[in-house]
Amino acid sequence: MKKALKTITILLVAAVVVTVIGCKQKSSGDPNDAKTAKYRIAVIPKGTTHVFWKSIHAGAIKAREEFKAAGVDVEVIWKGPLKEDDRASQIKVVENFTTRGVSGIVLAPLDDVALRRPVKDAVNSGIPVVIIDSGLKSDDYTSFVATHNYTGGQKGGRHLAKILGGKGKVIMLRYQEGSASTMNREQGFLDCLKDEYPDIEVVSANQYGGATTESARQASDILLSQFRSPDGGMKIDGIFCPNESTAFSMLGALVDSGLAGKVKYVGFDSSERLVKGLQSGHIQGLVLQDPINMGYLGVKTLVQHLQGKKVEKQIDTGSEVATPENMNEPRIKNLLEPDFKKWLNE
Repeated sequence: MKKALKTITILLVAAVVVTVIGCKQKSSGDPNDAKTAKYRIAVIPKGTTHVFWKSIHAGAIKAREEFKAAGVDVEVIWKGPLKEDDRASQIKVVENFTTRGVSGIVLAPLDDVALRRPVKDAVNSGIPVVIIDSGLKSDDYTSFVATHNYTGGQKGGRHLAKILGGKGKVIMLRYQEGSASTMNREQGFLDCLKDEYPDIEVVSANQYGGATTESARQASDILLSQFRSPDGGMKIDGIFCPNESTAFSMLGALVDSGLAGKVKYVGFDSSERLVKGLQSGHIQGLVLQDPINMGYLGVKTLVQHLQGKKVEKQIDTGSEVATPENMNEPRIKNLLEPDFKKWLNE
């Protein structure tokens, strides 16, 4: 009898210990215990080499430091595919973080369809997802934090039309299929010219640069060669490119062919080479996003959701058009040359 009572006592003590431990574990994510909680946030970009993604990373670190100052422990884990066409790699990264059981995921999906299943699996596992930069054909996310890309494309179209005097022939080099952000920019550009500038003709809009600067450079050279006139000039008046890699590659093709500055050219995003192109007059406009703010708001929005706060389903991080005339204004200069090195210790 005594032995039986002793066994029961041991089991009751064990049950109490398990209950206490369980309560402690639960409290680590409790909204009422937000200042002592630790959140492990995985931030997954489309790629890791372009200035744009380094700026996204910097914004995520900025959010982490802001939470740290407020007494909230946030760990940012940065991992993404090397190339921006490696869908399989990005899917694997999402799946791995889901298996590891992170607190939440901030994701810039490489493909608006291919990433639906891994995102759904993460959410079903209790891991909320905030989408940044590029859309996902799904509602399985907490918030979408990005540039209003269609509007950005329209801004590019209006600026190119303005410097062309509302008439002429133009071409557009697309990025790659499945990238929702750039597809929206491209459509905004085309719709703007069609609806607002009937005297501007788009003579080519079906060529893709691809995910790397190498493929985009090859596509740029081929596209320009198609519109060279016998005297060495061009049969077109303007060019639009929808992201950093296509804009950078097209600039190189224009410079090397002696056409830089002779054809009006508007790009999207920024880098050191593109800023120099704007300074030299080889580029007449760059539609700028705010990638540091995008990374910052992506992490901040996710942590606020984990704290039990209400967040917006969609957040527009804004866009501006930089020109040779306004590029030295403080507001534009900060977007042209984001200080990502400050946050990444580079």
